[in-house]
Amino acid sequence: MLLVLSLPTASFAQLSSNPDKFLGNITTRNNVDAGNGVPAFYLLWNQITCENESKWASVEGTRGSFNWGCDRAFNYAKQHNFTYKFHALVWGAQYPNWLPDLAPKERYAAIVNWFDKAKQKYNTLPLIDVVNEAVGRHQDGNPMIKESLGGGGKTGYDWLIRAFDMAGQRWPDAILIYNDYNSIRWDVDNYITLVQTLRDAGAPIDAYGNQSHELSDISVTELTNVLKKQQDALKMPMYITELDIDIANDAQQKSQYQKILPLMWEAPYCAGVTLWGYIFGNTWVSNSGLYKNGAERPAMTWIKEYMATDAAKNAVSPFLNMKKEASVYIRPASLKVVKGDVLPIKVRASLATKTIEKVELYVGNDLVATMTEAPYVTEYELPTTITLGWKTMKAVVTATDGSTYERYGRFNVVSGSTKHEPYGEVPELPGTIKVDEYDKGVSGTSYSNATRNTATAMKTDQWMDYTVDVKEDGDYSFDVTVASATTGGRFHLAEYGLDSLSYLTEFVEVPKTGGANEWKTLHGRLTTKLTAGRHVFTLLVEQGGFYIKDITFTRYEEAGGTCMLKPFSGTYGVGDNVVVSAKVTSKVGTMSEMRFYADNMLIGTSTESPYECIFTPTEKRTYSIVAIAVNTEGQEKMSSACPLKVTSDTPVGIETLVSDEPETPTYNLMGMPVGEAYRGIVIKNGKKVIRK
Repeated sequence: MLLVLSLPTASFAQLSSNPDKFLGNITTRNNVDAGNGVPAFYLLWNQITCENESKWASVEGTRGSFNWGCDRAFNYAKQHNFTYKFHALVWGAQYPNWLPDLAPKERYAAIVNWFDKAKQKYNTLPLIDVVNEAVGRHQDGNPMIKESLGGGGKTGYDWLIRAFDMAGQRWPDAILIYNDYNSIRWDVDNYITLVQTLRDAGAPIDAYGNQSHELSDISVTELTNVLKKQQDALKMPMYITELDIDIANDAQQKSQYQKILPLMWEAPYCAGVTLWGYIFGNTWVSNSGLYKNGAERPAMTWIKEYMATDAAKNAVSPFLNMKKEASVYIRPASLKVVKGDVLPIKVRASLATKTIEKVELYVGNDLVATMTEAPYVTEYELPTTITLGWKTMKAVVTATDGSTYERYGRFNVVSGSTKHEPYGEVPELPGTIKVDEYDKGVSGTSYSNATRNTATAMKTDQWMDYTVDVKEDGDYSFDVTVASATTGGRFHLAEYGLDSLSYLTEFVEVPKTGGANEWKTLHGRLTTKLTAGRHVFTLLVEQGGFYIKDITFTRYEEAGGTCMLKPFSGTYGVGDNVVVSAKVTSKVGTMSEMRFYADNMLIGTSTESPYECIFTPTEKRTYSIVAIAVNTEGQEKMSSACPLKVTSDTPVGIETLVSDEPETPTYNLMGMPVGEAYRGIVIKNGKKVIRK
C-alpha cells in the first residue's frame, strides 16, 4: 500500500486522537476560527482545507497578480501543529476568468506558471488535491482544461497524467490526490476508470478522494458495497474529502452520521476525513452545519462521543503518522501490448526515512523481477500463451528493516501479432523522420487512427510513435512540412518515458498554407533537452484537418550578438507585398542565411545583405513575424517578434515613386517581378514604385 514528506506531529488536542488519521474541516467565509461562541478551530479539528482561498481563481484573479489568502489557514495549522491541504491545482470550474481568452499553448504556459508560483510560495505541502472533478462534464470547463493540458493522448487521460507529473516534480514529498464528487453514488464506474488509468500509467497519484456530498440518504449497504468496489479496483489509500450531511432535522442528521462516519473512518485504507463546513448557514448547502447559533447540533455531540471511542482512536490508516513514507509507482512503457512482445517497466520507488533493500515486481502471481539497485527497470517478455485482457502488476518494496510497501498497476494484452518495433532503419537525429513511417504494431500500441499516407488529413486524437536514435545530448529545433486548406489544426510531440510524460514541443498551431498540396515549413524549438540514445517520440494530433509530410530535427546552438527586425508601420491589407527586413550585429558571426517566419511558418530566406523578403498576407488578422539569423557554424539568433497587423481585406499599400524612367519588368516562374522587386520594388504603368 502506498504510503514522503514532513508533516506536523499531531498534538491530540482535537477530536481525533488517532495518531494516523485526521478529522478535518474547512475555513468559514475565509476565516479559520468561526467565533460566535463556537470553540476555536484547533480545539476541534486537526486538518484544514481552504474552501476557496487556494483555488487558482482566488489566487490569480488578475493575471500576474497573486493573492495568497490561503496563508491565513496554512500558518494557523503550523502554529497549532496540525496538517493542511492545498485545494486545488487543476479544476474545470474555478479557474481565472481571463484563461478562456488565451490560445491553448498560452493556457498551458499559464497553468505551468501557476504550478511554479505555487511551488515558489509553498516549497513543501503535506497534501494536495492535484485535480478536482475531471470526470466527464462534471464541470463545464473540463474540455477547455483538457485541451490546455494536451488532450487525451494515448491514454485518454494524458492531460491529467501531465498534471500529476508536474505536481510530483515540484512536490515529491506531498500526498497527491485526485478528488471528485458523485464518486460514491452516481458516477462510480467513470470515477474508477479515471483513477485506474492514472495509476496504471504510472502517474504519481498517492490517493483518491471521495467528496461525499451526496450521502444524506445513502444506506449502510450501498455505502459499504461502493467503498469496497472502489478499493478492490484501485488498491490505494482513500480520503473522505468533503463530507457534509445536508439535513435540517437534527435527529435525522445525527442518525445519518452514525450510519456512515464509522464505515468511512474505520476502513483501513481511509487516511482521513474532512468535513465540508460546520457552521449552520455558512456552508455551500443550507442545512449541513454542526453548530447552529453557537450551539452544538446533536450530530456534533455524537461525533465528539464517537471520536473518543477505542474504535475511532485505534482505526488503522495507510499513512502512519499521517505521513507518506514510500513513493512507489509502476510505469510501463505502454498500457497496451501484444503477446510475445517485450514491455519495459519501471518501478519508481523511494523511501522518506528508510533504505530500500529490494524491489520485487509481480505480474499476476508470478514474480518476474527482483531488483536491488535503482533505477528499478526491467523488461517483461509476454508469454505467447498469455490470455488477452487486463493483467495486474504489483510492486513490493522491502526496506532494510523488513517493512514492505505495495503498489498495484495493470497493462492490457490486446489481440494481434505485430510487435511494437521501428518501421525500418531507425532514423538518426539530427535528421528527418517521415511521418508515414511510424512504428510497426497494432492499433493502440504504436499508433491510433493513422494511415501510412501523407495525402490523408490528420485526424483529431490521432497519434503515432517513432523510434529514433539521438546522437548527441543537447537542445534541438525542428522543421515540419505541413499543408492545410484551413486554420485550426494543432499537434504536439511527446515522449512517454519511464519517469514521466514529457511534452517535447509547445502545442503547434498549423496555419492555412493555401491548400492540401501547398506545402510549407513550420519551425519550432523543443522545450526540453534530448539525451543521446534510443527514444520513442509520439506525434499527438489535438485538432486534425491538416497534412504532415516530415519532421526534421537540427541541433540548436545559440549565436552571440543580436538579430533585429525592422518594425512595421502604416496599414496593410490582404494581398499587399510587405517588405520584411532584418539586420544583425557582427557578434552573430559570419552569416549563412536569414530565415523569416510568420506565425512560425517559413515565408522566405535571404543570403545577402540587406536581409529582406516579401510577405503577402492572405488573411485579415495580426501575424507574428520573426527572423532567425544562421551563421556558417550553424548557430542561430532569433529576433524578437514583431506584430504585422493586416486590417483590410484588400491591398492598401502606399506607393512611392522611385523612378520616372520606364522599365520593362522581368518575371519569375511564379509571375512575380525579379531583380529590385525582391526588395519591395514593383512595376506599375511602366515605372518603378515601392510599396511601403
